[in-house]
Amino acid sequence: MTTIDEPIETPDVETTDLTIERVEKPEFDLSPQEKRFVGWHITVAITALMIGSMMGPIQSFQFSGLDLYPYLEPVIKSYYQGLTLHGVLNALVYTTFFIVGFANLTTMKGLGRSLSHPVINKVGFWTMLTGLIMTGIPILTNSATVLYTFYPPLKASWAFYLGLTLVVVGSWIEGLGFYLTLAAWRKDHRGVRSPFIALGGIINMAMWQIATLGIAVEILTMLLPWSLGLIDNTDPELARTYFWFTGHPLVYFWLLPAYVSWYGMLPKQVGGKLFSDSLARLAFWLFLIVSVPVGFHHQFTDPGVPQTWKFIHAALTYSVFFPSMITLFTVVASLEFAARRQGGKGLVGWIRTLPWGDPSVAAQLLAGILFMFGGIGGLTNASYSLNLVIHNTAWVPGHFHLTVATAATLSFMGISYWMVPYLAGKQLWSPKMALVQVWTWFVGMIIFSNAMHVLGLLGAPRRTPLGSAPYVPEEWNGHLLRVSIGGGILLISVLIYGWVMLRTALGPKVEAHLVPTVPIAESIRHPQLTPVWLDRFKPWLIAAGLLLVVAYGPQFIDQIFNMNLNAPGTDFVPWPS
Repeated sequence: MTTIDEPIETPDVETTDLTIERVEKPEFDLSPQEKRFVGWHITVAITALMIGSMMGPIQSFQFSGLDLYPYLEPVIKSYYQGLTLHGVLNALVYTTFFIVGFANLTTMKGLGRSLSHPVINKVGFWTMLTGLIMTGIPILTNSATVLYTFYPPLKASWAFYLGLTLVVVGSWIEGLGFYLTLAAWRKDHRGVRSPFIALGGIINMAMWQIATLGIAVEILTMLLPWSLGLIDNTDPELARTYFWFTGHPLVYFWLLPAYVSWYGMLPKQVGGKLFSDSLARLAFWLFLIVSVPVGFHHQFTDPGVPQTWKFIHAALTYSVFFPSMITLFTVVASLEFAARRQGGKGLVGWIRTLPWGDPSVAAQLLAGILFMFGGIGGLTNASYSLNLVIHNTAWVPGHFHLTVATAATLSFMGISYWMVPYLAGKQLWSPKMALVQVWTWFVGMIIFSNAMHVLGLLGAPRRTPLGSAPYVPEEWNGHLLRVSIGGGILLISVLIYGWVMLRTALGPKVEAHLVPTVPIAESIRHPQLTPVWLDRFKPWLIAAGLLLVVAYGPQFIDQIFNMNLNAPGTDFVPWPS
């Protein structure tokens, strides 16, 4: 039996001034069947993005009084059904399918081998797809209009809960395929450091499997039996605790694949190298440890959570800033290294030397710029006193549209500009249009997100059709209009993206040398010089488990043993037209 953490021995290598000779190996390429399998994931993801993204601008138009929902009946019956579609399809379905598909690619390409047990990953994909269908039907029939957080006592159809469970279980199954493939690779490469782009994606899957235990327990022990009539009531406080055990690390499940690209691919795309393989690995291991035990900072206003635990989780939330700053430093250093090699000069003048005309590069650079503001806003969310000001206001969706909708989604769009042509054996249709798409997303998101942040500071509530609310102060009006303008620009951007992807997929096959390759950046310092402890799973998993026990154990024991099943829920459609 081979494990991921089989003992690592450093092989004999010739070293001179801490450099190791790089041995060129024949480049491994995915087979047509493997490319097709990855392509299934990306096709489902982009389809979900396109459908879900139609709902977002419609909601933003409603903010300034342009209510299109009456014209969408009988397909969409209410603002809240559209909001549920937008949240579930974009934040859960699109991200999960894209991330798992991308992880299949980075695992195989990074390790230079096929999946060791491809049947496992196929079972995982079809389990996810079955779950998606089960989840989508009740949303479309307005029997699961519970938003993407699905807090009880709002009750959805049992199919919604079971479908979400299958999507999560399917991703777990595919994760198992990645672990087995890495174990097989390590058995054949004893003493060799795991390639970063493969290791990063697999660490993300490990974090995801730990994080989703919360939502799995919530659904299987409470929400699914409740929706089937096996139990009469729920405990909303315990349900929220389960949800946010998963809900905040979900943010890092979105972000870490973008980080895999920023660290391990973008330097190659800009003509440089990864500044530090060791720092890249350290950041990912730190995210594994500290991304899960932070959920109570989403529950600062919940009376059932003692102040002590809110303080502990606030402190742990601030600790997430450390690997984020490692990422900022290392990625910017990699970009500067590339730019100066190509003649870039000045303190910041080197930035102009980067290949901004490449839509894949521009998308990731602009995503990183906006994400810096999202990270700063995250510190506000983590602060107890400041959080009380912006809790459940428009600030919150303004914030996560800079994270999932920009740092993750815009980066994924940039990745797809080389990945879809690579998988399809074609060239990207109209790079100029793709570049227009990238910049319109950037501009639209600045307008939209800034307006939402300001509205939040002015007290505007989230999850509310403000365009028809009777209590809107006059000082909100200009910002509500900016929300609609930003949403309209984002709608144009996502339509351009869908058109570019469709035309690329339907375009003619081209000769192999014209097809984009998978960009894999070398490290300035040879990865074999990376310390062994940065290539081991066991110590980091143990640390993550111990911190979880400390941060959540006492509260789970208290909330479970003092469970108060007093919320009966609703048996009617909660949001009629």
